[in-house]
Amino acid sequence: MSDSVQEHNSKSNPLHEKYDADHTVGENNVEVLGMDLHNPVFFASAFFVVLFVILTLLFPQQSSDYYEAAKGWSINNFDWLFMIAGNIFVLFCLFLLLSPLGRVRIGGKQAKPEFSLLSWFAMLFAAGMGIGLMFFSVAEPVGYFTSDGATPFNVPPGAPESEEAAMGATMFHWGLHPWGIYAVVGLSLAFFAYNCNLPLTIRSTFYPIFGDRVWGATGNVIDTVAVLATIFGLATSLGFGASQAAGGLHFLYEGIPNTITTQLAIIFGVTVIAIFSVVRGLDGGVKVLSNINMSLAAILMIFVFVAGSTVMLLGGVGKTLVSYAENVIPLSNWIGREDQGFYKGWTIFYWAWWISWSPFVGMFIARVSKGRTVRQFVSAVLIIPTLLTAVWMTVFGRSGIEQVKNEVGKLADGIGESSLALFQMLENLPLTTITSTIAIILVLVFFITSSDSGSLVIDSITAGGKLDAPVTQRVFWATMEGVIAAVLLYGGGAAALGALQAAAVTVGLPFTIVLLLMCVSLFMGLRSAYKLNYKK
Repeated sequence: MSDSVQEHNSKSNPLHEKYDADHTVGENNVEVLGMDLHNPVFFASAFFVVLFVILTLLFPQQSSDYYEAAKGWSINNFDWLFMIAGNIFVLFCLFLLLSPLGRVRIGGKQAKPEFSLLSWFAMLFAAGMGIGLMFFSVAEPVGYFTSDGATPFNVPPGAPESEEAAMGATMFHWGLHPWGIYAVVGLSLAFFAYNCNLPLTIRSTFYPIFGDRVWGATGNVIDTVAVLATIFGLATSLGFGASQAAGGLHFLYEGIPNTITTQLAIIFGVTVIAIFSVVRGLDGGVKVLSNINMSLAAILMIFVFVAGSTVMLLGGVGKTLVSYAENVIPLSNWIGREDQGFYKGWTIFYWAWWISWSPFVGMFIARVSKGRTVRQFVSAVLIIPTLLTAVWMTVFGRSGIEQVKNEVGKLADGIGESSLALFQMLENLPLTTITSTIAIILVLVFFITSSDSGSLVIDSITAGGKLDAPVTQRVFWATMEGVIAAVLLYGGGAAALGALQAAAVTVGLPFTIVLLLMCVSLFMGLRSAYKLNYKK
């Protein structure tokens, strides 16, 4: 939606009078080399990105140690905050789903969806979970089932109850809680941008609390941190994903070495395609790739279901959901936990990671969700992905565990390299080369869609909320994501990427407070919208 359309819509929107921001989209922008950039968010973000890369390259091990220490301090001292906040986000979303506020429509009562239901869901699912489900769908359940340490509730590995504990814990990490985090951010951004005519940036979600102060230093800090969290998270995933894809290629084709050169070539290829996609925009780029992704993922899942232990998997989905329901409350508890290795090493790390990714995923979901009601939004972002994740994790996770129980293949020896677990499971099914090739393609295309949608998000924030900024800016950020991953991988290897990941996770701590305030602000905004337009 262009800025002129936003301005026109605001004149007929009763919420505009209530949230009459003394601010015009892009009013603080400056033009540099044909780009329309927010001052100072763009320049501050670029400065910190360059500074981080230089320091990490000069001192890779020291940087990794420093950021790992910062990550450890955040997780060890504020585990209770991450857990309480995660529970609040889920409960808040369920409240919106069931309350009269669910009738509020994003963009106003007459707004129409811009994308079909299937394309909309494909885009939000690919941005939110796609690559993680490829990486962890076998590794995490099998790891919990076979590990001698860091198991949920300290359940002994291989015990009869450990399979259900493993599946319940995996669903806990990939179900309602992460999607609740994304839903809070996405709905907040969508509501304040499309219903209140505020710029599509993180700062706008705090207008009911801070008023016009969000256009000053407070808002600049919020948006800059959001940009850094997004680009660090994307670059980290791109770097580690290149390692996984290279490992998969080497696993299938021994003539292709898993070296830095191969990984850099993968990053280059992904970045080039992402740039091409981002130039084509949402309709011609992200939407097309997301639909391809979901189709390939469905084909792969159906094949594993048919080629694996079909009878076991038929009842497995119900058992997975039961295990999730039985374990979700005990796993949500932060008091007196004896399984500290699992609790802090997995759950709290995941919560910090999801929160650090929330600006990116949330804003992208907001970009594609105009015209949906709050109830539709929460259902599509919270409930449906959780159910689909249960099916996916059952098919891949239980297939991996079944191979371990029957002592079939490499998984029977436990998890060696997590990045190879999926390929090791597929190795023991028919058509290994074809299915593993599809899996590698899925990994790469998921990275392309993440890079593409991330570029759109960062561009919006660093352009002051403009949705029609020059395409060269999106190209710039898509290129930067690849350059950061490649430079760090080449110059510092795994230590440099580990530092980047630790930095992104550390950002999750301050953003936890941001998201809690966002819930308050969103409730205030939705209540006003309901009273003005829906309450009889």
